[in-house]
Amino acid sequence: MTGGCEVSWFSALCDDDYEFLGVPDAALRSSWEHCRDIVMQAESGGFDNCLLPSGYALGIDTTAFAAGIAPLLRRMRLLMAVRIGESWPAQLARQIATIDRMLGGRLTVNIISSDLPGETLASDPRYERTREAMHILRTLLDGKPLDHDGIFYRMRVDPPRITTVSGGCPQLYFGGLSEAAREAAAEGCDVYLMWPDTMDAVRATIADLRARASRHGRTLRFGYRVHVVVRETEAEARAAADRLLSKLDDAEGAAIRARSLDAQSAGVRRQAELRETAGDAGYVEDNLWTGIGRARSGCGAAIVGDPDQVLAKLQAYRAEGIEAFILSGYPHAAEADLFARHVLPRLDHGPLA
Repeated sequence: MTGGCEVSWFSALCDDDYEFLGVPDAALRSSWEHCRDIVMQAESGGFDNCLLPSGYALGIDTTAFAAGIAPLLRRMRLLMAVRIGESWPAQLARQIATIDRMLGGRLTVNIISSDLPGETLASDPRYERTREAMHILRTLLDGKPLDHDGIFYRMRVDPPRITTVSGGCPQLYFGGLSEAAREAAAEGCDVYLMWPDTMDAVRATIADLRARASRHGRTLRFGYRVHVVVRETEAEARAAADRLLSKLDDAEGAAIRARSLDAQSAGVRRQAELRETAGDAGYVEDNLWTGIGRARSGCGAAIVGDPDQVLAKLQAYRAEGIEAFILSGYPHAAEADLFARHVLPRLDHGPLA
């Protein structure tokens, strides 16, 4: 474990903010005002970056939100999620460069291997499309002309006139557990993102992705997306976690998971496996609680504990090679404040160079 880590928060653009999981609250619904307030809380709390998630069916538009919030920020980065199935990569490159300029050069990009709304593409071709898109984005944002003759995109185009502040492609964050996803990551991204898993599984995934990247003559950095529940004592943290689920109807939780566009992905299946193998209280290993996933598709576990326990868990991941954390908690603005006060000052952290 050398150097610092990047610590990011999460703004709930996709109708994913609750006081009680599975119980919608009009005051926490995604809106410009609410999501802006979460981002500004993260900036004032000292976080290095903030993920702006994207979902076609839920919440508000991510690219438009990123452009709106960029001039309000003074130092924090943004990690803007882009859904590849919904974008023409050459135009997306122009949007990325424009927002990076608005942000003073502090944009990073989370690549999502999505379908086009209304269509379903099998996993292997969908990730092949994403691999092509990452190549196109990197070429154009590095300021190079593109002559691409692929399966999904055929284009001959000069780079957009507007460039990023650095003149190069922002760091591309990307995740996925399937064979096709891992190969796309090894070839095309900069930071491979993982959802919560046991320490042994994290270790094995990092080793696998390092080997795959090496075969392409590349190196990867590693990120970890997880929720947190931190309180002054472990008992208070566990009580807060239990309170989150205290009004959840299991049928409503299942409906929430099913509404997600990624409900059948390998990563989502793995989150379900963690829940099924967890103990009665939902803990699959020390301080890793799977209860979040009962009412959420995707990232479905939280680090739960007192400040020392949460810090120790994060440091254990760092020792395995994790350099970037994307954290969240419920409600998002309140939990960001708790983490910023109790844990963040004790971490050696800063934006990924």
